[in-house]
Amino acid sequence: MTQRAVLIFKEGPGVDVERWLLETNCTTLGRWNGNDVSLPDREVSRRHAQIRNEGGRFVNVDLGSKNGTHVNGRPIGGAVELSDGDEITIPPRYKLLFVDSEATEPAAGGGRGLRVDAVSKQDFVAGQTLDPPLARSQFALLELLASHPGKVFDRDTIAATCYPEASGGVSDQAIDGLVRRLRARLEELDNSSEHIDAIRGHGFRLTV
Repeated sequence: MTQRAVLIFKEGPGVDVERWLLETNCTTLGRWNGNDVSLPDREVSRRHAQIRNEGGRFVNVDLGSKNGTHVNGRPIGGAVELSDGDEITIPPRYKLLFVDSEATEPAAGGGRGLRVDAVSKQDFVAGQTLDPPLARSQFALLELLASHPGKVFDRDTIAATCYPEASGGVSDQAIDGLVRRLRARLEELDNSSEHIDAIRGHGFRLTV
């Protein structure tokens, strides 16, 4: 089986990339922009840590960094094998989630040729890949709807899923705008359907 483990960005300043596929034998993390995962913060060492693929085992290695590397809140010292769902912290501000290909299956797809891959965070319509990929909130909405095609999800569930860090509530206008933008992206590859139905007074569902 092809290894498709991935790092998902959770928290930290100045990072534009949202996820990194661990496709090589060694993925480097650090302040220097030549790293595979560049974390632009003076408190992060230039070459801070590595994630090594050792025959399908993914090992997080600290490279003698100034502030260390933590996994699930604990300093790793030299190295530690990663498991699906482990949280990697690069002190003081960066948090990354490790998702193991062996433990994660693609989300169920809807009808009309739609498939959502929860590992690579890609979306496929009629056999084509959306490029550029969806924004984080758009993908979260698509993944939610695709988890149960035909099921109606209310606005509160959508808000909690797509905007988990929103503390002051999410307006109906924001949800409507998110749905509208996702529809438009899906229609780039297949305009035969809106893909997402609005159920008045209830919420939204993926067309089946």
